[in-house]
Amino acid sequence: MGFLFCEKIHTLNAGLLMNILPQKVYAKEILVLATPAITGLSSQMVVSLVNTAMVGRLTNSPVQLAAMGLGVLSTWALTSFFSSLGTGSHVLTARRQGEGNYIGVGAVLNNSLIVSFILGSIFGLLGYWLSEPAMDFFAKNPDVGKSASEYMKYQFLGLPFFLMIVSYRGFFYGISHTKIFMYSAILINVFNIIFNYMLIFGAFGFPKMELAGAGLGSTIGLFLGFLFFVGVTFMQKYRKKYGYYTALHFSKTIITQIVKISLPVSLQNILILLGFLVFLALTGIIGLLAQAASQVVISALFISMMPCFGLGIATQTLVGQSIGKGENGSAHKYGYEAAKLGTIFTIFIGIVFVFAPDLILRLMTSSEEVIQVARPLIRIAGVAQSLYGAGIVFANALQAGGATVYVMLVEVFTHWIVFLPIAYLFGIKLGGGIIGAWMALPVYIIFFTTLNFTKFRSLSWVRTKL
Repeated sequence: MGFLFCEKIHTLNAGLLMNILPQKVYAKEILVLATPAITGLSSQMVVSLVNTAMVGRLTNSPVQLAAMGLGVLSTWALTSFFSSLGTGSHVLTARRQGEGNYIGVGAVLNNSLIVSFILGSIFGLLGYWLSEPAMDFFAKNPDVGKSASEYMKYQFLGLPFFLMIVSYRGFFYGISHTKIFMYSAILINVFNIIFNYMLIFGAFGFPKMELAGAGLGSTIGLFLGFLFFVGVTFMQKYRKKYGYYTALHFSKTIITQIVKISLPVSLQNILILLGFLVFLALTGIIGLLAQAASQVVISALFISMMPCFGLGIATQTLVGQSIGKGENGSAHKYGYEAAKLGTIFTIFIGIVFVFAPDLILRLMTSSEEVIQVARPLIRIAGVAQSLYGAGIVFANALQAGGATVYVMLVEVFTHWIVFLPIAYLFGIKLGGGIIGAWMALPVYIIFFTTLNFTKFRSLSWVRTKL
């Protein structure tokens, strides 16, 4: 009797362990796609870390870091709005690939490139002209505003190349060739580091541009990355199968489909980044050191999430292709298994943030004043982010199924109704200072992950036709 009872307990524990840990078959398939994407995104992570470290070693680094924070978040807000065209292209490409409609895949790429070039050219010029008044509005310190606007101007010159790269990226994601993105990202980011170093510090006879040099270096890297994608897509094995470039015509149906999927994602992304921009502005009210420290921690947080975004890319591809094949159960399973992988990763990174914060902070700035303020903030971020990886994966799965409006509404609620008001209340109104403001982050992440998980548990988000 006792033996049977113990056997049942052992079986129950084994079953629970199987449910908690990723299943090998699914995990392997997810990681085959995710690993190149994670490598590519991690190279961007390294560039962000190196750029922040270089800027953090300039004269008057608190001003330069605060300016970089405003400049990065502002340009990301606009580029993220339009770069979500890549999400629409990715989702449609994966769905057409699953259906076996390869010519339809090529048509998606053609139309995505046309729209990206037009929007990138128009809004790149607008961003260049509006950088100075925008930073005058957001920056409390005039020196911060001046440096941020110079950085932004050069960043916006690269917008057309960036958006066309996003279109190519969506294509290669959707056909499961994520290695192409990995190669392009490494190429772009190596050139980014090289040109940023030369232009920030004036090395090898180049002009010393300080923070503005980081903006120009990034644009040069994007142009070279665009040339790489053009070269790859002219390879016969891709052109023959997918038939793009042979009949470049503007399809209203395809553009409508891309926009319908992408627009909620665009609004979601811009609201996230504008929300962090507002949060950074709130920290500026607390003090310059608080703002500089917050920029360092936000950079570290965004960097640490890159692998989770890679898992999200794999999830969108596998979920989209499964739905295209009519295998909705597999789509659901891929989402769950990817969320497990994301949670394992964020717990590991959270441990590093909590128990070895200086390991991260000293890579990003040499200012002892900034490190001292940032130390408790990165520990808060480390605890909070343990749930964020699963939330990101669930959001990507929902988008692949067509529930982009729901994910957008979750972000609006959690960021603008939960995160920012709590940050203002705890940090400024109740006098909690910078630590009080950052205590809003765990609340935001709990709401974000819970709401996305609740929707994902059902299959109501799966739309069989796009």
